Amino acid sequence: MIDVAVVIVTYQVAELTIECLRSIQPEAKTPGVNIRVIVVDNASGDAVKIQSAIEQNGWSSWVSLLVAERNGGFAYGNNLAFRRAYEASPPKYFHLLNPDTQLRPGAIGALVGFLETHGQAGIAGSCFETVDGESAPYAFRFPSLLSEIDSGLEIGLITRLLWRSAVRIKLGSSDEQVDWVSGASMMVRRTLLDEIGGLDERFFLYFEETEFAKRASLVGASTWYVAGSRVMHIAGQSTRIEYGGARKSRLPDYWFVSRRTWFLRLHGTFCATAIDMLAAIAHVLGECKRMVLRRPARRPPFYVRDLLRHSPIWRGNRVSAPGSTFPPRLATAAGKNFRQQGLGSSEDAAQ
Repeated sequence: MIDVAVVIVTYQVAELTIECLRSIQPEAKTPGVNIRVIVVDNASGDAVKIQSAIEQNGWSSWVSLLVAERNGGFAYGNNLAFRRAYEASPPKYFHLLNPDTQLRPGAIGALVGFLETHGQAGIAGSCFETVDGESAPYAFRFPSLLSEIDSGLEIGLITRLLWRSAVRIKLGSSDEQVDWVSGASMMVRRTLLDEIGGLDERFFLYFEETEFAKRASLVGASTWYVAGSRVMHIAGQSTRIEYGGARKSRLPDYWFVSRRTWFLRLHGTFCATAIDMLAAIAHVLGECKRMVLRRPARRPPFYVRDLLRHSPIWRGNRVSAPGSTFPPRLATAAGKNFRQQGLGSSEDAAQ
């Protein structure tokens, strides 16, 4: 039997978490696969309601609840679950799953089947659906200077020229290798965790799966979009960030902090600062274009102001708390690659 530990980190979305568990139950019948679920309540106060649902539905044999001491974010919650699973019996695969998702039949089996037949793949992500059943087949490239400029300007000619740098990629019905996939449904080999460690807790929310996939690539583990794994995702419900509509919500501070940490770790202080300056200019020019054309604003309110406020332009933004992960990074090759490519701590990048 192939052991799969599904990890759901939840915060104040008890009802969605329960419905997510309900969608996982049929997957227990997947031939040759043993599924167990670890729900991590990130100190939200929902533990009683979730535990009651587990007991009432008879899920105790395959679902366990872990209550965190604090809300340490997505990476922190997943690392707690990793520790619990390692202490009990380390699975072959971990499946990270958002509480605002529901599995379609065969979703877990498709990810397991892909990883079983693709030895170099370390991470496999699902194809998402909307609540209305429409396909949302997206994966991603690593954010870069060019992707920041393109998203700011939003000029057709520039977008066509920089299409190879766009972060979001619309895919089709075939499995494809990508830079990274959404942590809303992402399966990871346990042996990859053994080698490079878990998620970096410097990222409270957002960019943690991006950084993890980058780390995986440095030790030769590829990331794949698996079209046959279908998952319904109510985007934004577990993070409180709204999508769609005429006006988006203002992005929270932690989004900008995570973005800053990504660019500092990847490029160092000088380049990260330059990226922010050019991104701010691009976004201002993009807004001016829309005003001239009398088109509605498409970016979140105060985006440029918030971007600059959290930028390493300011000395106080150049140092972050030491990162932690689980299990400890064991591979010396991975550590060496990080140092060579500027992927050490934000403190190192600032010096």
